[in-house]
Amino acid sequence: MNFNIILNGLEEMKLRRTELQAEIESQEEEKNHLQREIEKLSYKLTRLNDSLTKKIAVRNEYDRTITDTETAYVKILESSQLLLNMIKREATNLDQTLVKANMDKQQC
Repeated sequence: MNFNIILNGLEEMKLRRTELQAEIESQEEEKNHLQREIEKLSYKLTRLNDSLTKKIAVRNEYDRTITDTETAYVKILESSQLLLNMIKREATNLDQTLVKANMDKQQC
């Protein structure tokens, strides 16, 4: 009778070990699956970071070009205004000279 108890205990331990082995295999399979997913995501993250780095560099170049262009445009506007004022002043001076010349001519 004692042998039956020992055999039953031994069979119970073998059954528990088999169940535990199945759980271990299942978790190892899940671990391997997750490891592959991590590798895929890591690869995607690296590609995304590379893409972002390039796009940020291009955006920064756009910002620099836009700033330079706006600065040049303002300078052109200022120069145009100065030129326009000079032309108006010279036109007024020439008109006054012409009027004075006509008056001098009429007095003669």
